[in-house]
Amino acid sequence: MASKHAERQIEIEASPQECFDALLVYESFPDWQRAVKATEVLSRHKDGKAKEVEFEIDAKVKTVRYTLDYRYEEPHMITWRYVEGDVKDVDGELILEDRGDGTTLATYALRIDPGVWMPGRLANLLNEQVMQGVMDDLKRRVEGDSA
Repeated sequence: MASKHAERQIEIEASPQECFDALLVYESFPDWQRAVKATEVLSRHKDGKAKEVEFEIDAKVKTVRYTLDYRYEEPHMITWRYVEGDVKDVDGELILEDRGDGTTLATYALRIDPGVWMPGRLANLLNEQVMQGVMDDLKRRVEGDSA
């Protein structure tokens, strides 16, 4: 099974730091990320930021669990790589670009290998829905409920 790659962008009415700060509170993800059922921070970097985080995701077809290892370049980039779980591999990054006008261009890139064959159209649909949901949820979280 080949890995699938997808990328999404969205403009957020907030600074990169405000976006970055919202993304660091993994324990709150089930409250505002529609696909996230549960999270657990397993370890932290010396500065207190989460290093390894376990996720339980509602993938519509089944619940998927995996652990990711995070790296940070505050406030502009968060990257992650797969540690273990129900998929074969997953990695990605979220880049927060200051637009100079009080907004942020958030770019979310994801590469996933589910480890099982999945029809191309279904894989693309899941990527589109999940990725767009993540971006919409981030925008709503940072801008407030009026977004």
